[in-house]
Amino acid sequence: MNAPAVPPASGACFLRRLGLLDAALLCIGGVLGSGIFLTSGYIAESLSSPLPFLAVWLIGGGITLCGALTFGELGALFPRAGGPYVYIREAYGLGPAFLYGWAFFGFIECGAIAALASGFAECFGSLVPAFSTRTILARADIAGYAWTLTPGQLAAVLAILVLTVVNAVGLRLGLFVQNLLTFTRIGLILAFILAALIVGRASGLGDWAGVFSQTSSGWPGFKALGLALMAVFWTYDGWYSVNCAAEEVRSPGRTIPLSLLIGTSVITAIYLLVNIVYLRALPIEDMRGVARIGELAAVRLFGPDAAAFFAILIMVTILGCLNTTILYGPRVYYAMAKDGVFFPGMGKLDRRAGVPIKGFAGQAVWAVLLCLSGGFQALYEYVVFALLLFFAATGASVIILRRKFPGAPRAYRVWGYPLVPLLFIAATLAIFINTLVTQPRKSLLGALLLAAGWPAYAFWRKRFRPGGKGTGSTARPDPRV
Repeated sequence: MNAPAVPPASGACFLRRLGLLDAALLCIGGVLGSGIFLTSGYIAESLSSPLPFLAVWLIGGGITLCGALTFGELGALFPRAGGPYVYIREAYGLGPAFLYGWAFFGFIECGAIAALASGFAECFGSLVPAFSTRTILARADIAGYAWTLTPGQLAAVLAILVLTVVNAVGLRLGLFVQNLLTFTRIGLILAFILAALIVGRASGLGDWAGVFSQTSSGWPGFKALGLALMAVFWTYDGWYSVNCAAEEVRSPGRTIPLSLLIGTSVITAIYLLVNIVYLRALPIEDMRGVARIGELAAVRLFGPDAAAFFAILIMVTILGCLNTTILYGPRVYYAMAKDGVFFPGMGKLDRRAGVPIKGFAGQAVWAVLLCLSGGFQALYEYVVFALLLFFAATGASVIILRRKFPGAPRAYRVWGYPLVPLLFIAATLAIFINTLVTQPRKSLLGALLLAAGWPAYAFWRKRFRPGGKGTGSTARPDPRV
């Protein structure tokens, strides 16, 4: 049985402008943000010796690579805007897909945009004191909640709005800015790594022998490893950005799988090298619980003057990741709106720009509100665990869709099937279960936020159901590449 073809869309449509380099940079750009400069200190709390500390980054990279290879088949099979939303819909139905989209828009994507913009403002404020996040411009008590407004928040809002406009103008400009920022941050990070390994003052490990000789306390238990992997997994998040923009990729059957392979491999190599630099800069005992581990490592390696350079490095890196996150998010809302389960305007492309401008506008409004409220951190932490469950479900959809559409032409089949998808499913489920056990309160609140999507789904289906008052379409993507 073959999946039904979709009739040609009328009016404006996405243009396939992303080549292999563009798609690989999009994959890298969606991942390479502030996480690598912040999470290693927390991971060192769970992993007390160098070898497990480095191994967990390789394990995280391996899990990500298994996911990328799996998503490569899905992207080649359904080269349409929406990414995981489309795959979940095809495998399990519209309801589960909506819950993914609900969490994606409401908490994960817009929460990530607010967090990245706030991180950018923090770095910008350290360089330009007029935009400090510690200066209070206004304060108010709202129903017992103490709200404050700082120049840093205004800088964060400005960053969101400017990059939203850049990407809403059209894919050509958004892609130019995306590639420029990705090349710049890769170059700056590689320069930092080379300088650290060649001329940096080593206060930690002097050679590879130290990695093995200091692993005397044994390997961590499952709980500690699970907590570390949760942080690592969050740092790798965003690699599926190219899947969300699949409808704009040239030769998707070849480009999507290959770009995911290249992108995740490059990210894994960069993350491993950066953490080797951290271990060279200072003993792992000094890393434990340090929030700004990258800045501390730079100061240990090059002296106090390096702090300003590192602030610029982090600022550019965050800005690039923020741009990528803003770019691919509206493609998911577009797919939801076309199915009649989201704001209809977000399912329409601007004829001149060829992008869902109302999707960009809605995303910007909600991200700005989260940023100004200061509540994005809690929302993101509560719901990010659900992302693991959706990842596992998406990985399993490869197996389901092979049974559902056995005769559909597949330009790419995941290597090592079914072992690679099963490894990805098992790993993400294990981390998910560990999160439920170690963080039950956050998990419960996250589950409640996710469950709140069901009434919203019922509302959208009743008001905008196909054939009724709505404008959505439940027609499935054509899997032919």
